[in-house]
Amino acid sequence: MCVKQDVDVTVVGAGPVGLVLAAELALAGATVQVLERLAEPDEGMKAGAINVPTAEALDRRGLLPAAEQVQREMLERVGSFARGAGDERPGDGRRAREPRFTGHFAGMVLDPGLVDWSDPDLAAHTAVDGARMVPQRELEELLAGHVARLGVPVCRGVEVTSLEDTGEGVLVGTTAGTVRTGWLVGCDGGRSTVRRLAGIAFPGTDPELTGHLAVADIADPEKLAPGWTWSPHGAYRYGPQPGRVVTVEFDGVGADLARARHGSRGAPKAPVTLEEVQTSLRRVSGTDVTLTALRGTATRWSDNARQAATYRSGRVLLAGDAAHVHSPFGGQGLNLGVGDAMNLGWKLGAVVAGWAPEGLLDSYDAERRPLGAWVLDWTRAQVGVLRGDARSAALREVVAGLLSTRDGATYAVKKISGVTQRIDLPGDHPLVGRFAPDLWLRDGSRLADHGHGGGFLLLDRTPDGAFARLAEAWAGRVGIVTDDHAAPAGVLVRPDGVVAWAADASGDAAVGGLEAALRRWAGVPSSPSVEVPGTPAASVGRARHAGRRERPTA
Repeated sequence: MCVKQDVDVTVVGAGPVGLVLAAELALAGATVQVLERLAEPDEGMKAGAINVPTAEALDRRGLLPAAEQVQREMLERVGSFARGAGDERPGDGRRAREPRFTGHFAGMVLDPGLVDWSDPDLAAHTAVDGARMVPQRELEELLAGHVARLGVPVCRGVEVTSLEDTGEGVLVGTTAGTVRTGWLVGCDGGRSTVRRLAGIAFPGTDPELTGHLAVADIADPEKLAPGWTWSPHGAYRYGPQPGRVVTVEFDGVGADLARARHGSRGAPKAPVTLEEVQTSLRRVSGTDVTLTALRGTATRWSDNARQAATYRSGRVLLAGDAAHVHSPFGGQGLNLGVGDAMNLGWKLGAVVAGWAPEGLLDSYDAERRPLGAWVLDWTRAQVGVLRGDARSAALREVVAGLLSTRDGATYAVKKISGVTQRIDLPGDHPLVGRFAPDLWLRDGSRLADHGHGGGFLLLDRTPDGAFARLAEAWAGRVGIVTDDHAAPAGVLVRPDGVVAWAADASGDAAVGGLEAALRRWAGVPSSPSVEVPGTPAASVGRARHAGRRERPTA
């Protein structure tokens, strides 16, 4: 039988968030299973790409080559629309041409030619440029293979019906029997059963629009303008590939349906029909365009924007859409959820392993809640300029003018790409709290290539190896990589890719700062002979990544 009756952690939901979380827990040595209500993967159209932190999360676990292959296949199918200007990336001779992903703000597509790609925040994160165009469906397939290799069971067709937090664990009632689990994590979407059963409030703003996304056979595509077009009834987008249409309607009726769907688990999720998409497209385009067939499963969505009152209630936690929902404008939802999973995975794994106290889990809500709140407001702002009324149209002209400047376009791309995300952590170094940049080593590898096992990574570039000697006391939790003397002299990266400590030079103050960071995040020192299952043992100056990459030229 697939469902295990007694495990360390049970994850509910087999979307990207649940799969990433399960993989991180497995790498940390926890016994974990995934329960999924749907008997088969959801074939509905969803996110079409990922941001930099998500691509870098795949990179750190050795999944970058697979993601790059997905992008190559997507570009072959879609064409050259994503390639932008096609100039070489500054300081990187590995590829002659790379796609320039900019995104859009409220349908206003950002011009890659205006963006300052030499901006330090953008230039520090280019190694994953070839793995950004990864649609959600392909991402789920990639992650499903990842968790299968780690031995994590994904049990489909199993619904959660009840839960009881006993203080020592959680008794979970399911359609496959009762499960005893140390921890329960709801990654089961905006209408989360886990959130509802845990009694966690979900405050926010009600929807006022209904959106549709579909790929259709169109009898008369010449009636549609390419790109985004606004009308008094809303907006629509045709493209970038043939047949792909997005509609946005500010129509009371559609908003009522969306409100019912998100506000009540009992509300039916009716399939999106060809007639529904055609009616919506005709209304917002003002044409009599005719759709003859849907290719794949179309989706319906809204701008319902809510955030859970807490991401943790005892031994029950939430991640992804179960913790926050919003409109898909700007492509932040999938990425926000993967960030949740990466942040929670190693922390919960550490608690299960016993080398971290439960209090570490409090940092999950503290670190991820501000990012979730920002995403909700980022999407709300776009709704504000999408409406068809005169005031919104005037505001849209103002925002369009700002985005047509070099500074405006660069600012927006940095926000959309996620390269400016930062967590408030102790330390004065500018890298602390940010996702680790591309750190190239003398052997042609990058620091990320050494993190496939899921543990902490310490880069030591000091002449005397002072940082590495200190970190040896945390053997089994911290992988050590030495390199030629350069700045930064030392960087400690958490398993989620966040820099916990950094220094530009050695010395007593720097060593003391490193020890404080290690004790804060990696627990008390362990015997060098003791290893935590699933994490890399200390590795001084040794690459674990088989594929060598050329060092970027200056």
